[in-house]
Amino acid sequence: MRIGELSKRTRIPIRMLRYYEERGLLKPERAPSGYRHYQEADVEQATLVSSLVRSGLPTRLILPLLQKNQLNQVDGDEADDGDDLVALFDAEFARLDSQVKCLSFSRNAVQKHLRRLRTNRVNQESTVA
Repeated sequence: MRIGELSKRTRIPIRMLRYYEERGLLKPERAPSGYRHYQEADVEQATLVSSLVRSGLPTRLILPLLQKNQLNQVDGDEADDGDDLVALFDAEFARLDSQVKCLSFSRNAVQKHLRRLRTNRVNQESTVA
């Protein structure tokens, strides 16, 4: 199937499918004309990739995850998750945790100023009345 049909079947924009290919997340065959040709398995792969992206997983982590998943399907070995993959996800977890802490700090600062502004507003209104 061509990219347009894959897009319709998965409801993933063509532009995004091309991006997934750029990142190595999809690997369509190429016809001599240069057209991409997707297999039936690419429907499931594209859907999975899209789901992982929407859940917030960066594409740089999706590729090694997909590669590990493909190896497990061939070997049947789910027990060994590989030190490299664990290290990648540890680093991503630490990055996200740092962002959460930073956002929490910002949220608390905004909340503090908002309370102060609301209190000042109420005090001004009661003074005027």
